Amino acid sequence: MYADIVVPVARGPFTFRIGEGAAGICPGMGIEVRLGARKRYMGIVWRLYDRPPGFATKTAGRLMGDAPLLTPAQMELWKWMAEYYMCTLGDVMRFAMPAALKPAGLTEEEFRRVEYRPATVRYVKLGPSVADAQALHVALEGLHRAKAQQAALLAFCAAFPDGGVGGGELPRSALSAPSVVLNKLEEKGIFSFFDREAAVGAEMPFDRAQVPLAPLSPAQTDALEEVRREFVSQDCVLLYGVTGSGKTELYMHLMADALARGKSVLYMMPEIAMTSQLVARVRSVFGSRVTLYHSRLGERRRAEIYRRLLASGGGELVLGVRSALFLPLPSFGLVIVDEEHDQSYKQAEPAPRYNARDCAVWMARRSGAKCLLASATPSIESYVNATGGKYGFVTLAERYGDGRLPRIAVSDSLRAFKRGERRLHFDKALLDRMAATLGSGRQVMLFQNRRGFAPWVECTQCGWVAHCPRCSVTLTYHKLGDRMKCHLCGYSSALPAACPRCGTLAPGLMGFGTEKVEEEVASLFPTARILRLDRDTAASPARYERIVADFERGEADVLVGTQMVTKGFDFPKLGLVGILHADNLLNYPDFRASERAYQTMTQVAGRAGRTDAGGEVVIQTMQPDHPVVRQVQSFDYEGMVRSQLVERSAFGYPPYGKLVVVNLRHRDERLLGAAAAWVAARMRTLFGERVYGPHPPVVDKIGGENYLEILLKIENGRSPARAKELLAEILKEAAGHGEYRRVFIFCDVDPQ
Repeated sequence: MYADIVVPVARGPFTFRIGEGAAGICPGMGIEVRLGARKRYMGIVWRLYDRPPGFATKTAGRLMGDAPLLTPAQMELWKWMAEYYMCTLGDVMRFAMPAALKPAGLTEEEFRRVEYRPATVRYVKLGPSVADAQALHVALEGLHRAKAQQAALLAFCAAFPDGGVGGGELPRSALSAPSVVLNKLEEKGIFSFFDREAAVGAEMPFDRAQVPLAPLSPAQTDALEEVRREFVSQDCVLLYGVTGSGKTELYMHLMADALARGKSVLYMMPEIAMTSQLVARVRSVFGSRVTLYHSRLGERRRAEIYRRLLASGGGELVLGVRSALFLPLPSFGLVIVDEEHDQSYKQAEPAPRYNARDCAVWMARRSGAKCLLASATPSIESYVNATGGKYGFVTLAERYGDGRLPRIAVSDSLRAFKRGERRLHFDKALLDRMAATLGSGRQVMLFQNRRGFAPWVECTQCGWVAHCPRCSVTLTYHKLGDRMKCHLCGYSSALPAACPRCGTLAPGLMGFGTEKVEEEVASLFPTARILRLDRDTAASPARYERIVADFERGEADVLVGTQMVTKGFDFPKLGLVGILHADNLLNYPDFRASERAYQTMTQVAGRAGRTDAGGEVVIQTMQPDHPVVRQVQSFDYEGMVRSQLVERSAFGYPPYGKLVVVNLRHRDERLLGAAAAWVAARMRTLFGERVYGPHPPVVDKIGGENYLEILLKIENGRSPARAKELLAEILKEAAGHGEYRRVFIFCDVDPQ
């Protein structure tokens, strides 16, 4: 017998001969294999057959366990993902399985040392010398001089109606006797000890009547019933609900519906650490049934969750980030993709470079489950799919309770500067509202999409700018630590006392990040209590949750933050949101820049006005008449979509076509340029004018490696699958073409 076996390396399946010791082998099982002279891996049996492959094969090693590690549904997902995102099954395996479940080593000893072993619990039962009640009575009488041993045996017997002679078992921890006493009883054959795999969680019957679901408003009730009606005929439904409309409560009811039917639920969110309020809300309703799954869990814990789900019969509720897609969810019934527009659902590195939202839609359709996409600012692609009938479409247009959408004012920063109405980086319009809000005892949130103190350091005389020596980006100055840092590769250096080019003292600190905003607010409002939320202050989940909790309790007056402050917060005392320098969002060289700017500004604006006290938003910008700024001000999502669709239609961008970006990277610029030109020329022979490039990306050097990219547009009506097949052939040629094989080439399908 032979098997195609997937190994966690960037290659397709390898063929191995199956030895006689692998009885009971089937697809999805783990098996030990050796690649090269020494390297051992845990592989996944993908396909079995009995016809010799026509080339020499190695013999695979032992099976690792007596049950599959992958379900048929998972194998289908892996296969589809490898084909759609133009990577290998090995790439998918390398990312999809917890590291603890796929050991590797250079020797058998090393391999076995890192091999996952389930946690075990020590159990005790009666031994061979006390096989019946009479023997047990004799044993008890014989221990009359060993009082501690007799007490331990009596404690065990008291736990069972028959004294334990019928095969009763207790965890060792249930007996308070010291080990020396229990060891003596084992030596006498009275006790027998054994290990059993520890259960991670326990299956619980689900009683919907016991779930503390919040009452719904009339608008929420109508939306919920409409979602249920849409699910009758549609696998996927888009819920477009304004910020603060109470979408989460609809999720609770839908999850309870699925769990009551014995189905498992996957609730996906962009970043678990960024949504601690939401996690707490779900746990307050579903309690210990909730399983969290994300990258910050330890590898052993992730492996334990994976194995428990494999053995479960259904009724599971998993909250997770994009990697939770790969879990073996039993009896899968519902997936909810919250904030479906968020870029965090797209994986950039490493392969597979997948979009979890799109994979969730595919999974639901293949398994007969239902998928709910939800957002206050849906992606244009999802909105077009919904309004075009591909998905169901439900709107929730009003805020929950007494909340109302905030009033949004636009401040012309250039005009304020010319009139002398600007202090530091704040326009008078924003400062006046901050003073009024703080004076009334309410809170202020300030959004600046740059962390650090100064985004770049520049000599005011000769124009020298501090760049990262390994990446094509400027170094950001961080006052905390007094260092210049690269936010891509982590390089850091001290702030120079003088310009290294012309010798001018004290280079200028240009622009402003959240550190500088925090400092300026402190100087303008000395009595205000200020917190900052960015990746510098919230390096761990605990620190993040502490900052959020302190602001929620009213222990701070002003919260300064980056994109983190847009993530689904509900702060009752928040009265004002200030968006500083919105031009950062608008002036980005990407066809999605306007869509992203609208989404970000609308999401951060949506943090205000969630109570009957209402709220205000001030947007500072040099472009007050920019269409996107006006659309945000009037909450005109449909207007933004219409204007963007006109532009995208003219240039064939999604949703009017598919995009594939071929990325090439190498340290040698000459070799990289030659390889990129060769690949582009070969692509043009097949795809003609649909090929653009090669050209450098916005950031064309990272960690010392240079990048070039080639864009392929595939118009609607043409087969993306066929185009990717042809492209794969070209890249296969490049991989075997002389020195070009040294250039690393990969594809990004549906780039974000």
